[in-house]
Amino acid sequence: MTAAFCGVADSGTIVLHHQAAEGRRILSLLPDWHLCILRASQVVETLPEYFARCEQPPALVTWVSGPSATADIEMTRIKGVHGPRFLEVVLVHDAETQANLN
Repeated sequence: MTAAFCGVADSGTIVLHHQAAEGRRILSLLPDWHLCILRASQVVETLPEYFARCEQPPALVTWVSGPSATADIEMTRIKGVHGPRFLEVVLVHDAETQANLN
């Protein structure tokens, strides 16, 4: 279970900058199931909005949009080769989102 820097609604991607609540990169790649807790105010609509919010991205950023897949081995499709096979995001309503609605 991790937090995330933001979520990109257009592609269903979570963006990890690997700050304290987001954990080390290995946490997002090894488990079979990744649960991410994301505040509603952290969701942007498009990728350009992410870059506008994050003026200087860190050297290490992990983008998670779902399970990876490969068919390299004997042409058999395998899900979750690099990273989790399952990604679930819990979106939490927060005060900043409520202020923007009013």
